[in-house]
Amino acid sequence: MPTYTYIQYTHKSCRLTWSYLNLIEVLSHKVMTMLTGWLTSTLRSTYNYSAGYNACCNIFMQTRNYAARRGTREKRDKLKKKKAKAVVEKVGFIPHNMRNKVVKKTISPLSVIDDSWKREAIDDVWVVKYHQYPVYSLEEAIKCHRELHHPTMMNKPNVPLTAIIDLDLKREKKNRFVEKFARVVDTPHTFKQVGELRTVLAFCKSPTEQENARNAGADFVGGAELIKQIQTGAFTFREYQHIIAHADILTDLLLIRGLLKRKFPNIKAGTLGNDMSKLITRFKDGIHYTAVPDAVHKEYGRIDAVFGLLDMDTKQLEENFDSLLKDIEVMKPKPDESYIKRYTSVEW
Repeated sequence: MPTYTYIQYTHKSCRLTWSYLNLIEVLSHKVMTMLTGWLTSTLRSTYNYSAGYNACCNIFMQTRNYAARRGTREKRDKLKKKKAKAVVEKVGFIPHNMRNKVVKKTISPLSVIDDSWKREAIDDVWVVKYHQYPVYSLEEAIKCHRELHHPTMMNKPNVPLTAIIDLDLKREKKNRFVEKFARVVDTPHTFKQVGELRTVLAFCKSPTEQENARNAGADFVGGAELIKQIQTGAFTFREYQHIIAHADILTDLLLIRGLLKRKFPNIKAGTLGNDMSKLITRFKDGIHYTAVPDAVHKEYGRIDAVFGLLDMDTKQLEENFDSLLKDIEVMKPKPDESYIKRYTSVEW
């Protein structure tokens, strides 16, 4: 009987010891969970903890709300504004039967220009696919055009010479390209512009400068009274291609700056200066060209510019062409390298 009592006592003590150990383990888990929650530096954290037997479930949840670091809210607002201002490229009219068709990928013209990997042609006849294009100097190209347009051939000795210039419009930053621009070059040797009518509107304050502008060939000349007529709508300026002005009337022109918009005279565009005769001669007889980016490949641009007539002296044509290239280089996006990749000459 004493032995049985000892065994029963020992069994109860073991059960009691096991219960204490289980309780200590549960409490230690809870304490560690609470300490982890307090020491966590997140803005909002939730901790779930389950312990015990099948019928017992203890859940611990904690929520933290800390103030954000200085400038966090401003950065978040700026990102939202950038996303809202994302530029969506405008797509031109697409016929209804072409809208669901997959557009085929085309090769960039810039990759076609470089044919240095091809073989040089050693014969008068060659396959363009496997050989390089022949390269001529401007003097040789003009000579070839004159032979073709000789009276015994096509009989067009005074056709205009057009330079086709291929441009690399990539800027220093990725996915940034030069936009479309138009300029007028003051050529050393003027020539008759075939099939092109240029109109110039000139603003001058002094009567002497107004007279000089008329003598230079301006289509219409005016001063402060003309500005008032434009304000009231009595005079339409949109029918004139170019608007130039003398520097002494610039303050008065600010009244119609919102109406003129991109045609407002400025020094960078060459439409503002002190010598009206020189300005008007430049826009009347100079070389006008426009750099047009490709619709699909924005990194490629093209310029078609007439720089002279075929019956002009070769040296004069070379000087006109040189002035055209120098003016184009003014607009290059990268200062360290030229963005002119190739130029060819054709005749019309």
